[in-house]
Amino acid sequence: MAATEQPSKDRQANWSPAFDMARRLAAGVARYAATARAFFYAVVLSGHRCAHCGGQLGMAGEGRCSCAACGSSVDPTAAFQRCAGCGGELELRIRRYRCKTCGADVASRFLFDGLVFDAEYFRQRMAEHRERKRDLRQRVARMLAQSRSPWLDVSAADFSSVPDLAGALDRLRVDLAKFAPWVAKKGFDLKRCEKHVEQHLKDFPMALDNIPAFGEDRRKSRIWLFIAAVFMAHASLIDIWQEGQAVMVVRHGARREEHGILGDGEDANGVEGFQAWN
Repeated sequence: MAATEQPSKDRQANWSPAFDMARRLAAGVARYAATARAFFYAVVLSGHRCAHCGGQLGMAGEGRCSCAACGSSVDPTAAFQRCAGCGGELELRIRRYRCKTCGADVASRFLFDGLVFDAEYFRQRMAEHRERKRDLRQRVARMLAQSRSPWLDVSAADFSSVPDLAGALDRLRVDLAKFAPWVAKKGFDLKRCEKHVEQHLKDFPMALDNIPAFGEDRRKSRIWLFIAAVFMAHASLIDIWQEGQAVMVVRHGARREEHGILGDGEDANGVEGFQAWN
């Protein structure tokens, strides 16, 4: 065993300096990139001043600079750069700049290594997406309401309509008491069953069969636990529903399920970057 462990320790000892060098190199590259970014922004903004007070501008983020004196912010590309082809002003369109005059795409001179986004555009697209979602829910709700079957008016049963029907039903009855007197079954205690269910509930949905048996007879225990679960659901202590052949239970209020037509996730109609337990 010792002979097989020694090469592993040697390799670890040999690799440890290499890992340390790689970490130091990565940290050095990150510091260099931060310095280069700061120097780039200082150079591209050196010839520009705040339009409100003439103060020094500093980059506050991708596509946004702010004045050190008055705090006003502006998009430097739209404010200071012009179209090389026609000299027109630039505007931000989604994730790129475009000339207002000729419509040509223009690369920004004020972006170092990032992307700029039109926040107003994405807010508008998200609002339109939510509005379409609400309209779809309303249309589906109206469609379901219109597809419901009409009310079926069924009259009460008239035993007199069939001759001697009541007598025939009476003759079908058997007095079972004289053959097998009813004896109350012992052992079932609703309160104890409810307490047993409550002690084994989780804050997430679980199958009722996963709750430990209440007694030695598993079949009888399953029936008792189901009865207790129904009474607890009626008292709004738990939520109960069926998934396939399984009866699922969870503490009341812990199951966050939306009964709408669509899900919760939202995306901006095909635009990347905007994606969101029932």
